[in-house]
Amino acid sequence: MKKIVVLAVAIAATACSALGRSAFQNPVVTLRDVRVLGLGTTGGQLEVQLGVHNPNNYRLDATRLTYRVFVGDTIGVANGALDTQTTVQAGDSTIVRIPVSFTYAGLGAAATQLLRTGAVTYRVAGDVTVGSVVGNFTVPYSASGQFNTMAR
Repeated sequence: MKKIVVLAVAIAATACSALGRSAFQNPVVTLRDVRVLGLGTTGGQLEVQLGVHNPNNYRLDATRLTYRVFVGDTIGVANGALDTQTTVQAGDSTIVRIPVSFTYAGLGAAATQLLRTGAVTYRVAGDVTVGSVVGNFTVPYSASGQFNTMAR
């Protein structure tokens, strides 16, 4: 009898987990802006702004966000993680601001693009870990844009 109860509990837990995952919709992460906050003798500070939309009918609590910043599509200039909790209400959106430090050593390709065209194409990629009423999920994101000195 004990084995049947344990088996029934295991099946119920597996079913609830599967139902929760099928009811979960990934948050939509978009790149909003990249701003230069400061420049120094060895590097600088950027602020990467990501828009996070929650398509679910329950709130999401983002507990960790990792990021990688690339010039063009492949040249890495910065990476890191943000462990600040951010809440996105059901059906709502919010802006997440990520401070990113960089060194000039990683920006040779950006400088070349900037001098040649007045603009730098970039990509931000990573993943966001969210907690919800149906469990915790880690969702990848990737977005790209262009920093144009003529438009600033």
